[in-house]
Amino acid sequence: MPRPTAAQFSFGSATVVLSALAMLLLFRTESGIGIAAVGTAAMVLGLLVAMALPSRARTAPRVTPVPSSVRAHRTIEDIEIAAAQRQRMSEHSLHR
Repeated sequence: MPRPTAAQFSFGSATVVLSALAMLLLFRTESGIGIAAVGTAAMVLGLLVAMALPSRARTAPRVTPVPSSVRAHRTIEDIEIAAAQRQRMSEHSLHR
């Protein structure tokens, strides 16, 4: 499950606070059950708003397959670049 973005956190939190305040002022409830119901409704509404926002897409770009005739003509430079990239991928991210 992807992590929520900053926009999802901020919009969801603002929705909870503002909708709870609006419902408390609108319904003028003073009982504990009424306040709990308003708080629960505000939390649900904030969750719905946060989930409705688009999240970041972390998909890899689509690569079109290269025809085999093009793959056969690799230069030494291409091979060295590929080897260097494989070596960098095996290193730990803190060593870059």
